[in-house]
Amino acid sequence: MLDREPYAGLPELPVFELSSQDIADGQPLPQAQVAGQDVSPQLSWSGAPEGTRSYVVTAFDPDAPTPSGYWHWALSNIPADVTSLETGAAANPPEGSTRHRADGGSEAFEGAAPPPGHGPHRYIFCVTAVDTDHLDVEGASPAVLNFNLFFHGIGRAFLTGTHEEK
Repeated sequence: MLDREPYAGLPELPVFELSSQDIADGQPLPQAQVAGQDVSPQLSWSGAPEGTRSYVVTAFDPDAPTPSGYWHWALSNIPADVTSLETGAAANPPEGSTRHRADGGSEAFEGAAPPPGHGPHRYIFCVTAVDTDHLDVEGASPAVLNFNLFFHGIGRAFLTGTHEEK
């Protein structure tokens, strides 16, 4: 398992399980999750803490050559009875969920696109269990969404893929 230091300064939360039929933890991402194809991976989670009332899903590259990393995907207000997203769900999210603009400007999934020669980048997929049915974050950036999770997150699940452009 790769280091998750972007989350190190946040409150420790119980960890639950996150898996995918498309990506494997610590392994290179398939071409479908790379820029140009931009297909969000299938994700399934289980074991969220009691009191979970909704979920947030994000994809983050902490290795992007910026002071703030790069947000590739953010989806909030996913109903608590949803515990998986099919491949490509970013384009057609669950009813009631809220899409957020990724750093490239799209509300869909933006595939991995590290600068050529910059080395391998990590793409951290995180599912956060939330203690409320609805976060009032419509139109918010992924950073503001995650700031709200400081107050409402009650558990996290991680899955990290990698990608490098030579």
